[in-house]
Amino acid sequence: MKALVRPIALAVFAAILSASPAHGHGSLHSLRFYGHGTAQIDREVAGGRGEAACARIDPAHAAWTAILERWVEDGGVDYGGLAREGQGELDAYLAGLSGTCAEDYETWTGEERIAFWINAYNAFTIRLILDHYPVGSIRRIGWLPLAAFREKFIPVPGLRGGDVSLQEIENEALRGAFREPRVHFALVCASKSCPELRREAYRGAALEAQLDDQARRFLADPSKNRVDGAARKLFLSSIFKWYRGDFEEAAGTLQAYVAPYLDTAGADIAGFELSFLDYDWSLNDRKGGTP
Repeated sequence: MKALVRPIALAVFAAILSASPAHGHGSLHSLRFYGHGTAQIDREVAGGRGEAACARIDPAHAAWTAILERWVEDGGVDYGGLAREGQGELDAYLAGLSGTCAEDYETWTGEERIAFWINAYNAFTIRLILDHYPVGSIRRIGWLPLAAFREKFIPVPGLRGGDVSLQEIENEALRGAFREPRVHFALVCASKSCPELRREAYRGAALEAQLDDQARRFLADPSKNRVDGAARKLFLSSIFKWYRGDFEEAAGTLQAYVAPYLDTAGADIAGFELSFLDYDWSLNDRKGGTP
């Protein structure tokens, strides 16, 4: 009898995976474990895929800034308040992002494209959390470890031909296309050890200053990065471990990359020993509570 249990369990598990949109482009008819928010956005842009008029994106992303100013403080998000009172504004902004067409995208500067994808990543991450709120961590969403990052729940038919995942935005639309390591200080995965969510949208015209400020803020936060000059040790976020190649490609070593952003009173940290801090995946919830 025991010999039959494992094959049956594996068959059931395989059936679940094959039904998941993570193994193909999502659609209105595919299995989704996300809530009403993303499904509503999907309906708005999917019914006329390839036929609907292109959405013209405000390069200032003012609607996103208005949402952030109201619901974010010191990097924490008031998910409960946003769930009660702000979902309409958020979904309207997301629908605009989803309606963007390649023809319009091709006219943008590189900075505007980076700003678009950072804003999309952060805004759709918040939508994802709201679809499951209250939840203690983004890692508790989905069947498999890190499933939330792999699930194709973000409709961008005009730019990517269908639905994409957070992972695809990060690794393909951003890292693969632009080689800009500072995006790691701007992408916020709804966790306490992530960089803080700014209370303003990223904008092409201000992107250089915004990314530079994010890098300084992130490296100045002792809960995420710190320097022990006496011990000649550099304690860095696990982000620097996971994406070490990105930073070393830009500066040669991690020490060389972070040095310009650290207040080390002129100390030479080139020879400092590296250590990586544990990552806190707890939700970056400002107030908590049930929506």
